[in-house]
Amino acid sequence: MNLIHTVALLALIQYLYFGFAVGRARAKYGVNAPAVSGNEHFERAFRIQANTLEQLVVFLPALFIASFYWNETLIAAIGAVYLIGRFLYRRAYTADPQTRAVGFLLTIIPTFILILAGLAGAVFRA
Repeated sequence: MNLIHTVALLALIQYLYFGFAVGRARAKYGVNAPAVSGNEHFERAFRIQANTLEQLVVFLPALFIASFYWNETLIAAIGAVYLIGRFLYRRAYTADPQTRAVGFLLTIIPTFILILAGLAGAVFRA
């Protein structure tokens, strides 16, 4: 289970890192709390963090459930694709939000695979 825990903790660290990026953008672009708009570059950082949270809520349970039924190394590798996808999503969205598709797909596809793997395990391997 160490690989799964490592991927899960890396996902949480990644989320915190994105949160710190929001704080830096807030200071850099003069967007005072509680405002969440006012500068396009700040808004991009904010949306990256918000979208990551939206994905994380689904990814983490799917990761743990799938790992209960299937090979830890395989499930961790799928989780690693998610992590890479989130970084690609951030890089693309920061530069031009219209180019975020590859990063988004590398986030959502692994999550769907983990959901399906967990569901198949629960139904057929219980």
